[in-house]
Amino acid sequence: MIHPVRVRNTVIGEGMPKICVPIVGVTKEEIEAEAKAILQNSSVDIVEWRADWYVDVLDAMKVEDLLNLLREVLGNIPLLFTFRTLEEGGKKAIAVEDYVSLNRRIVQTGNADLIDVELFMGDEAVKAILKEVHAMGKQVIASNHDFHATPEKEEMLARLCRMQELGADILKLAVMPQSRRDVLRLLDVTEDMTTNYANCPVVTMAMGRLGLISRISGEAFGSALTFGALEKASAPGQMKVEDLETVLGLLHKNM
Repeated sequence: MIHPVRVRNTVIGEGMPKICVPIVGVTKEEIEAEAKAILQNSSVDIVEWRADWYVDVLDAMKVEDLLNLLREVLGNIPLLFTFRTLEEGGKKAIAVEDYVSLNRRIVQTGNADLIDVELFMGDEAVKAILKEVHAMGKQVIASNHDFHATPEKEEMLARLCRMQELGADILKLAVMPQSRRDVLRLLDVTEDMTTNYANCPVVTMAMGRLGLISRISGEAFGSALTFGALEKASAPGQMKVEDLETVLGLLHKNM
């Protein structure tokens, strides 16, 4: 049974899939401008700061200052902090110890409601960040991104189950389909995971044009969150927020 996760006034895991919009500015000025633009859009449920895009992301003090600014600008909108590594489609490489240190510092500010932690950073790194996050009363999205292929069903289920075993609050898997059958396999995994294994919200997506259906069919197959773009997408296949809200709303109304 799925237990929804409440983040401020947003509940992930019940009703329509929630819409998360990434901030992908490179400079402080760009990031602030994107945050202010998001405030003008009522379709946004959660904001993700993709900090790996930020030019000074390895300067801890500048990152903390910018996070403070984002918290002030966004008000009560939930904020997800993500450093996506180069290996999983991000903009920068980072050593495991630096990844853990950065995320722990972010958690200690209290300004991020959710922290994205990559499963393949290893069990010890994931556990270290999880412990810090939960001690602060915040939540973790454990994630895995395959930008090259769609693994076999058993492997995808194993990754999601491992995230849950480690104690993550939300489980996220993104894959790159090479065929329509790959998309169907991802949707099958989503339904199977949410029906038979998960006790927390699951977020899945097949990227690119082939996978577009997976970004809008969450309510039918079990994915609790989807990502849309205001202007610049953070991953291939993201729809514009307004279009995403329209489609999700139509599906919800008629289900």
